[in-house]
Amino acid sequence: MKRFVFVVLLLVVLSLTFAKEKIVVNSYMSDPAPRKTFAELVKMFEEKYPDYEVVVNTFAHEDFKTLLRTWLTAPEGPDVVTWFAGERMRYFAEKGLIAPVTDVFAGKKFTDFFPGSFESTCSYKDKVYFVPQSWYWWGVYYRKSVFQKYGIKEPRTWDEFLKVCDTLKKNGIIPITIGTKFPWTAAGWFDILNLRINGLDFHIKLTNGEVPYTDARVLKIFNYWKQLIDRGYLLPNHTSYEWQEAAQFLFRGEAGMYYMGQFIKDVAPESVKADLDFFRFPIIDPKVPLYEETPIDGFMMPANAKNKKGAIEFLKFIASEEAQRKFATDLGRLAAHVKVTPPDEHAKKGFNMILQTAGVAQFYDRDTNPEMAEVGMNAMIQFLTRPNDITKILQNLENSRKKIYGVK
Repeated sequence: MKRFVFVVLLLVVLSLTFAKEKIVVNSYMSDPAPRKTFAELVKMFEEKYPDYEVVVNTFAHEDFKTLLRTWLTAPEGPDVVTWFAGERMRYFAEKGLIAPVTDVFAGKKFTDFFPGSFESTCSYKDKVYFVPQSWYWWGVYYRKSVFQKYGIKEPRTWDEFLKVCDTLKKNGIIPITIGTKFPWTAAGWFDILNLRINGLDFHIKLTNGEVPYTDARVLKIFNYWKQLIDRGYLLPNHTSYEWQEAAQFLFRGEAGMYYMGQFIKDVAPESVKADLDFFRFPIIDPKVPLYEETPIDGFMMPANAKNKKGAIEFLKFIASEEAQRKFATDLGRLAAHVKVTPPDEHAKKGFNMILQTAGVAQFYDRDTNPEMAEVGMNAMIQFLTRPNDITKILQNLENSRKKIYGVK
């Protein structure tokens, strides 16, 4: 009997000794390509640090956005979460729902890993709360073979862009595909039109809640947008489609253009990828410098994380040149790490476009207060379906701005 008890105790001790420490990561990388690459990164980490076991819980992107607040306010949350730099990160930092990750850079500086221009958008009150993994540009994507077939050249101006739309429509092709079942895709259009018409300073003031939505300059954005609606250039019934579903119209050659981020290539069939190209969104006002959208994706550590030590180790790995190169190369992204160059010609083109840009914004729902962002994006969908209600829509937006920002 004593021998039996001894064996049981020995097994318990051994199991405790050799038990792996768990790191729980909640991820929104639900599309097949990034999910696969992230799984391979996790495997690389576990091979390098065999004392750890990384448990990845993957959620659909829109579900993740809803669930994140629940996890961050629960008694105990995941150890690491995927998320976005900028206001979306700062919102949680301000509420004390995420923890600083300065230990990731112990003995070094943030700028030893990432561009100095990223530091402000990854920090709150001089502490880093966000580890960037990759960033990407937005552009007007098209199929080279379709443009070639109809003798279309990349447009540089708004008038040229409208002529391209006309040519596509006359040939039975939907000029512009868009899926607004989830409204952030509409926000991309709002942002780029605002940047082209009013410039970056105005865009920042607007997303900071400093400008009334009834301002004539905001109305001007929607009036340009309305041209596309009135001429029938947008995908019919676009509110029924998610962004990936809307992309299929472009891939099949049924639609000519799609204003979207580089991640569109994640969902493109292999047979189509080489035929995809993009151009910079056309100039509207030549007096306004060229500004672009360049969102930054990465990771945070919840304040209620159970294993903060393990989380920091995992984030150190994510910040490494090795991990950043792997993610960027596999997905054609631009790595956040300063030592990782663009992985292919497509990425080099995007990188060079940003180098020739006067300034960049994150994205409407990343740059503005989350509550305002939700109201704003829903209003954009209302406009796309009922453009003649624009006066009422903008007044409702202004009422919300005053309430959310405490403006009298």
